[in-house]
Amino acid sequence: MIDKLITKSLKKGISYTSYRSLIKDLLAQKKSTGKTQTETILNFSILNDKRMDRLDKTLKISSETLKSMSLLKKKFTFLVIAEGWCGDAAQILPVLNKIAQTSAKIDLKIVLRDENPELMNQFLTNGNQSIPKIIIIDDNNNVINSWGPRPSIAAKMVLDYKEKNGSIDADLKKNLQLWYNKDKGVNTQEEIIKLLKAS
Repeated sequence: MIDKLITKSLKKGISYTSYRSLIKDLLAQKKSTGKTQTETILNFSILNDKRMDRLDKTLKISSETLKSMSLLKKKFTFLVIAEGWCGDAAQILPVLNKIAQTSAKIDLKIVLRDENPELMNQFLTNGNQSIPKIIIIDDNNNVINSWGPRPSIAAKMVLDYKEKNGSIDADLKKNLQLWYNKDKGVNTQEEIIKLLKAS
């Protein structure tokens, strides 16, 4: 069953360029991706679009990542479940795109969470539909691994904050974005490369 679902999802998947265009087209209509449309979600989407614009221009791939990618023997697809309003997705997708650009052995496909509940429900995080979720697939459409919704350091920040304060709030979201800005995609690169090496 999962095989058919993965094959179907890969066919629906769009490129990073198409994803960025989709978000910008929707924002021009004062809309976001996803089923729920609110002013808050729209504002997050506008902010995330600017973040991705900045990261697309400034993000650098480390020499370690470049070396690891040059040694890849097999082909992989990163099938990513995301939405335009998601702050973590805005920080991680540009990194995945840059990684994919370094090697012909990586294909990046993106699907929207709200349009793909069946797929999302196969890749829950602690029972939640947390995104982004990166599903790493080999060239026989086998799921090799999955990762997300955020790098381990950021995930620990969220966990510690929730234990202390009970829930995620604006302060945590702000601190998380500050961490992403300082990290410059390094943690994400390291963790994705580690998964590929283990495959």
